[in-house]
Amino acid sequence: MSASERSIPQPVRAAPPDALLLILSNVPDAATASRIAQVLVEERLAACVNILGACRSVYRWQGAIEHAEEVPLLVKTTRRRHAACRQRLKELHPYEVPEIVTVSPAAVWPAYADWAIAETRAPPGRAR
Repeated sequence: MSASERSIPQPVRAAPPDALLLILSNVPDAATASRIAQVLVEERLAACVNILGACRSVYRWQGAIEHAEEVPLLVKTTRRRHAACRQRLKELHPYEVPEIVTVSPAAVWPAYADWAIAETRAPPGRAR
């Protein structure tokens, strides 16, 4: 395999319980985003949480069109940890109806997938 062929991302062929997933969520501010990200990574429910710059959201809520500034989160987790990550995100989220959308990537860089899967496993000697 040539160097250029090695640089092309290949689909991850991980066992389904350890496939990488991406959760998208918006929160009201940077402080909330930082708190949620810290907890999810500390508890090994997510390998990484990207906190993006503020965005403007337009949506219908209780019959009215709303406009709000929000901070998007990109949460990297695994199938094995997904249910617990989603539940914890719901607990930490301040909205009555939190946005929690899970996407299953068609392809993930294999080394990144391996890292993310390892980071969401409980440390040796600790059951989760």
